This record gives sequence, structure tokens and C-alpha cells, in this order.
Amino acid sequence: MDTQRTQLPLYRFFAGLTEYVFHTRLGVVDPPLLSYLAEMLCRFVHVDSIYRIRNLAGRQLHEVAEMLAEAEARQGAPQREIHRHIGDFTLFWTGIYPEALAHLRRRAQRDWFIDYCQQGKRSYYIASTLRTAENSQECDVLERLSHDFELCSFGLRQIREEWERQDSDEPPGPRPLLLH
Repeated sequence: MDTQRTQLPLYRFFAGLTEYVFHTRLGVVDPPLLSYLAEMLCRFVHVDSIYRIRNLAGRQLHEVAEMLAEAEARQGAPQREIHRHIGDFTLFWTGIYPEALAHLRRRAQRDWFIDYCQQGKRSYYIASTLRTAENSQECDVLERLSHDFELCSFGLRQIREEWERQDSDEPPGPRPLLLH
């Protein structure tokens, strides 16, 4: 974990929401996983981070299909990083903004055929297998993200609902969990 990032108000906001939702609503107590999710939310506040993968010519990639092709053209750490990003990208869209998936798929012809949940799980798994001594702990988290992708996506939807509730006039405190 980036110790400087943990001092930022935005990180503390996302870490608090993540901990609240996953602990109290979902019963998940996994500090490394929750820290990873909070950091991902901080990174993806900036649209440049969402679309940070570039091909070898430097063109920004907007489709998962393009990112997958780029990952296959790479080896080692760059390949791992692209697969990790695909996992983050698909988790972010399925969890935080699932209503945008229809638009993303309409705009991106190749992504029309991609199941974001399945591809996110697969990409996290691939990234978790490209293990080194330096990234061993993160690989463990990536493996859990692969296994619990749907739960994490659902948790991110709950986080979004919570921050939207905090922006409204609704009184603070837990709300009943409603499954849609």
C-alpha cells in the first residue's frame, strides 16, 4: 500500500466507505482486499487512470478487447500490469457504474461480445499467477478478486449508494440491504 496515499482525504473517504460496506453489510473483513479496493477507487477518480493502458504506438486503449490484445503482445511485468488493469477496469464499471456498460458496449464494437465479469475474473487470475517476490501479497489479493469478483462488484455498488446517500438529505446510519 502506498503510505502517502493513505494520508490523503480522498483515500480515507473511500477506505471508510469500503470498510463500512464490506464489514457491516457484507460481513467481509479482509484488510488487504479492502485497501486494494479503496486505492482502486482513488486511482479511478481520474479518467486518465481508467484509460491509462496504451498500445506500443502510444494510442490510449478504451476497449477491453484492445487491452487483451495488448496484454498478449507483452510478457512478464507489463503483461501482468495490463491484466491487473483489465480486472480493475471491469470491476469498476460493473460495480460503480453498471448503467454505463450498455453505452460502453454500444460504442465499442469488439467489447459487445465480452462478459465483463468473466473477463475481470480471468484477468485478475492471470495477473495473480505472474508472481514475483515483490508482488506476492498483491497477487494474493488479485487471486481473491478473481474468486470473489461478483461479491466485490456488488460491494462497490453498495459503496456508490452509500456515497450518494451521504450527498443527499437522508439521515446518517445504516440502511437495510436491498437486493435488486
